[in-house]
Amino acid sequence: MRPLFKTWLTICLLMPLAAHATNREQHLPSGFTGYTAKSSASAPYVATNSKTKAVSRPTASKAHRKAPGKIATASLAAANKQSSAVLSRAVNVLGTPYRWGGSSPSKGFDCSGLVKYAFNDVKAVNLPRSSSEMASGHGQKVDRKDLKPGDLLFFNIKSRTVNHVAIYLGNDRFIHAPRRGKSVTIDTLKKPYWQSHYVVAKRVLPKETLRVAQR
Repeated sequence: MRPLFKTWLTICLLMPLAAHATNREQHLPSGFTGYTAKSSASAPYVATNSKTKAVSRPTASKAHRKAPGKIATASLAAANKQSSAVLSRAVNVLGTPYRWGGSSPSKGFDCSGLVKYAFNDVKAVNLPRSSSEMASGHGQKVDRKDLKPGDLLFFNIKSRTVNHVAIYLGNDRFIHAPRRGKSVTIDTLKKPYWQSHYVVAKRVLPKETLRVAQR
């Protein structure tokens, strides 16, 4: 994954955290579903003149001409350091191939391995290895309407019990390691498939790590 694309994608995914701080509705770019590291996600935003090879961008108002670094800083300032770190670690491994039992960028990830990796630096959280154990004995149950970035989503895929876990990003998006032959990707709860297999959500981050900075 190109560093520039990672930076852009991290900025987009952390914007919902700022929305929780300001009580203003924020949205990811239109059509932002299921992107992986190999997607040409920046195509709608950058146009290249084939004759001059110069890059042109759509005209934006002054309110939207902030440098990417400033936008990222503002988003992170409005969010708690630990919850932001969880999302950043997960987003930074987008495109990593699925591997059963995997829990690192070099070896690949399965669904619970990705979650363990993302929460690795949060000392107050010690998650078990399997998705079913995560769902049964950890965290506080959260209604879907009350989901916050960093919450864990649990699904039952071809099973009556929980056997899949994902990390909620905000705006109905989540990141997960789907299955063999796929890579770590972003998907949406609005899809009928995920709606039909959704079981429960849990909040495992301590309350103090979910508070946003006061302005």
